[in-house]
Amino acid sequence: MANEQAEQKIVTQESTNMALLLWIGTLFFGFIPGLVLYLVKKDDAYVLDQSKEALNWSITAAIAYAAGAILTMILIGIVVLIAVAIAHVVFCIMGAVACSKGNAFRVPFTLRLVK
Repeated sequence: MANEQAEQKIVTQESTNMALLLWIGTLFFGFIPGLVLYLVKKDDAYVLDQSKEALNWSITAAIAYAAGAILTMILIGIVVLIAVAIAHVVFCIMGAVACSKGNAFRVPFTLRLVK
């Protein structure tokens, strides 16, 4: 019982709020909030972890948007762009909800480029 409590990381309300704002900012501003918090908040493990995740998702979404833009020449790109836009909104909302509860969020379809 004592080991379980020691293993659980205590997430402060400030960290939770920063991570929540990070995911909301990622929804509207792309990779900028993730990059800023990744470079600034090195002392807070929870915010650093979520900023890496948001940054990885933003990079993955940017690659998918670029692929969709290229594929618009054969008309399948429109479907790709719509799918990526919907996934971006859904994953950012899921990240914001998870972070509001103090839980770590992992985007299921992302490239883990930033470790």
